[in-house]
Amino acid sequence: MTKTTTDNHFVAQAVHDLGTALWFGGAVMGIAGVNKSGSDLTSGIDKVRVASSAWSRFAPAQWGGIAATLGAGLQLTRSNRGRLALQQGYGTVGALKAALTVAGAGATAYAAYTGKKIGELAEQANRDGGVEVKDATLPSAGTPPEIRTWQGRQRVAQAAVPALAGAVVVCNAWLVQAHRPASTVKGVLGRLLPV
Repeated sequence: MTKTTTDNHFVAQAVHDLGTALWFGGAVMGIAGVNKSGSDLTSGIDKVRVASSAWSRFAPAQWGGIAATLGAGLQLTRSNRGRLALQQGYGTVGALKAALTVAGAGATAYAAYTGKKIGELAEQANRDGGVEVKDATLPSAGTPPEIRTWQGRQRVAQAAVPALAGAVVVCNAWLVQAHRPASTVKGVLGRLLPV
C-alpha cells in the first residue's frame, strides 16, 4: 500500500485565517466599542471596570485566535518548505509574517498588561476619593497623572494590535496568491535566474 500525499492544506489554512480574523476583529471591536462604551456611564470607576471586564472576558478567545494563527502558521510553513527554498520572495514574506505575528502577540500581551495597570490604579484612586476619566483609554482633566500615562501606553499598544494582525493578513494573502501557477513559475525562475 502506498502512502499518498496532498498539497491541499485547507484545514490548516482555514484555522490560520479564522484565528487571525478573530484576533484582528476582536481588537478593532474592543478599541471602537468596548473602550468607548464607558463614556455612556457617569461614574469614572465604572467606565474603567466595564472595559476591564469586557477585555478579560474576551481574552481567552483572543489568545485562542493568536494560538491558532501561530500553530496553523507553523503547519503551513512545514508543508511549504519546498516553496521556501525554491520560490523567490516566499521565504522573505513568510519570515515577515512570522515576525509580525510574534510582535502582534507581544503587543496584545502589553495591551492586556496596561489595561490591568489602569484597572489597579483606578481602583486605588477610587478608594482615595474617586477617579475621573472620559472612558477606559481617554483621560479627562481630572485624571490622575499615573493613570493618564498608562492610558496613553494602552492606546498605543491597542492600536498596534490590529495594525500588526492586519499586516499578517496582508502577508498571508501574498503567500496564498504565490501558489498560483504563474506566480510559482515566476518565483522559481527568479530564484534560478536572478537578474
